Amino acid sequence: MRRHRAVLDGPSNLGLRPPAPGTVPGCHKLAGALRDQRFVERIVAADAGCVTPPRYDRGEWKPGDGVFNAAAMAGYTIRLADRIGKLLDDGQFVVLLGGECSNLLAPTLALRRRGRYGVVYLDGHSDFRTVDNDEYVGAAGGEALALVTGRGQDDLADLEGLRPYVRDSDAVMLGYREDEAYLDTMREAGIRDWSALTVIADPASAAGGVLEHLERDDLDGFWVHLDVDILDAEVMPAVDSPDPGGLQHEHLRELLRPLLASPKCVGLDIGIFDPDLDPDGRYAAALADTLVAALT
Repeated sequence: MRRHRAVLDGPSNLGLRPPAPGTVPGCHKLAGALRDQRFVERIVAADAGCVTPPRYDRGEWKPGDGVFNAAAMAGYTIRLADRIGKLLDDGQFVVLLGGECSNLLAPTLALRRRGRYGVVYLDGHSDFRTVDNDEYVGAAGGEALALVTGRGQDDLADLEGLRPYVRDSDAVMLGYREDEAYLDTMREAGIRDWSALTVIADPASAAGGVLEHLERDDLDGFWVHLDVDILDAEVMPAVDSPDPGGLQHEHLRELLRPLLASPKCVGLDIGIFDPDLDPDGRYAAALADTLVAALT
């Protein structure tokens, strides 16, 4: 039986660096671009509205100051987690149209309040940067998997004293390129991983491996995080860090379908797509088609 779905906009761009001096990241327009493709109607979902994010303002931030926009991000995470939690409590499958990867803090916090949940991290990068494996932190979008597994400053990684929101043993990461900088750190933590090349070779097998790991009795369920730069730069250049060697749309559809169909999967967030880099809407249309196919 098809579960009831609810689409919620969480259009934050707080965790990305400015694309150019004096500008802000355009990923906060992701929700509008997908809605223009009739995404909500096509997946037969209820419209759960929007949680409006704070202003993007890095102030006088400089390298070494920690994560920029942290206070605004923390407050927004709590508000967004509250809204997601109400939808989960109503039995809805939540589709969160985000901005960037720090959006994952909210669903993982909402789920941590309710029990023990895993996360499937689909991304062209591991986002496992910490002060222990790099010179400094700054953009939470590049540190999101580290933050939700309890690594990082308390005002983001330990909201409500619930660090970690996801245990290392309950996280999996798929889609990184072969030059991934933080792979050793991630593996030392015990987080299971599948590279982009491994997924491309057999998406169904990769999905099966994920489900074998996360459809466990000791987990209440899991959430899927999708950064669309998991796709190859040739088919998805409208992101802040487009790279070759990624998935094609057919690979992503084949990977997502069994994950989202699992009775243990409680929701999906989508981020990083930047409509400012898609002036004629072709990449939004292709992304919407892939997501609709995966969800239906």
